Amino acid sequence: MNPEPRFLDVQCCTPAGLHRLAYTEWGDADNPRVLICAHGLARVGRDFDDLARALSDHYRVVCPDMPGRGRSDWLPDPMLYQVPVYVADVVTLIARLQPQILHWFGTSMGGVIGMGLASLAGTPISRLILNDVGPVIAGAALQRIGQYLGQPIRFASEQEAEAYIRVVSAPFGPLTDAQWRQLTVTAIRPAGEAVGGGFVLHYDPAIAAPFRLAGKNGAYADQLMWDFYDKIACPTLAVRGALSDLLSRDTHAEMGRRGPHAELVEIAGVGHAPAFMSAEQIDIAREFLLRGNA
Repeated sequence: MNPEPRFLDVQCCTPAGLHRLAYTEWGDADNPRVLICAHGLARVGRDFDDLARALSDHYRVVCPDMPGRGRSDWLPDPMLYQVPVYVADVVTLIARLQPQILHWFGTSMGGVIGMGLASLAGTPISRLILNDVGPVIAGAALQRIGQYLGQPIRFASEQEAEAYIRVVSAPFGPLTDAQWRQLTVTAIRPAGEAVGGGFVLHYDPAIAAPFRLAGKNGAYADQLMWDFYDKIACPTLAVRGALSDLLSRDTHAEMGRRGPHAELVEIAGVGHAPAFMSAEQIDIAREFLLRGNA
């Protein structure tokens, strides 16, 4: 079986009006078991194509593009590019999907969204994977990300874009040429002849506005979210890239001692964040998610 994705969307609302949240769906459209895969800050839902394809026999796998990314609408007010808006959007998405069982895989920002939703009373999430993110986000990593996020970069060719993505995403770890190509073509779009052609990254540069506001003179403090984490009750797997500068080894260990007492996995030779494109990494997710029926 080699499933093909379906490209769908749902209408969501903020105080600034309505917007369209796009998502990619894999597997049986009637499957009541749903896995939502949520991407990182400057990435897109297509990052999960390999993971979604591998798990589509067991789940309807849904990979949204958060507002301002990929096929989703850009928001008129840049200050709306924040986690509470993303949580509200995925609640609307879940209402559309009507799952009987909902599991969540979140990379970086996608994990923060998952923590926010999983911490709420009555949450629909019954199993949670946090991919290289936790309740303490290192300020040094935020500073690194702030150096490139939202920069007005235009690429003359797809090859030039890939060279750039290989540099800024080097912490993803060792990937094949085909995997780097995949991560590139799904994360860029034509710039249009009106601005000189070429390609740009597939996100609204304004997503950087609230991010940069958090940094004072370019310096970012550690972000603490233990209040959310400690309210999570569902089985949780915390994955850490062994070379990660965003999730420290101490925080990772503490995640196993408090809150949901997460199972801990560390992936050697990878920083922030494991791409979950290799068979070995996909098997880590598969084993945890399919353990039990809840």
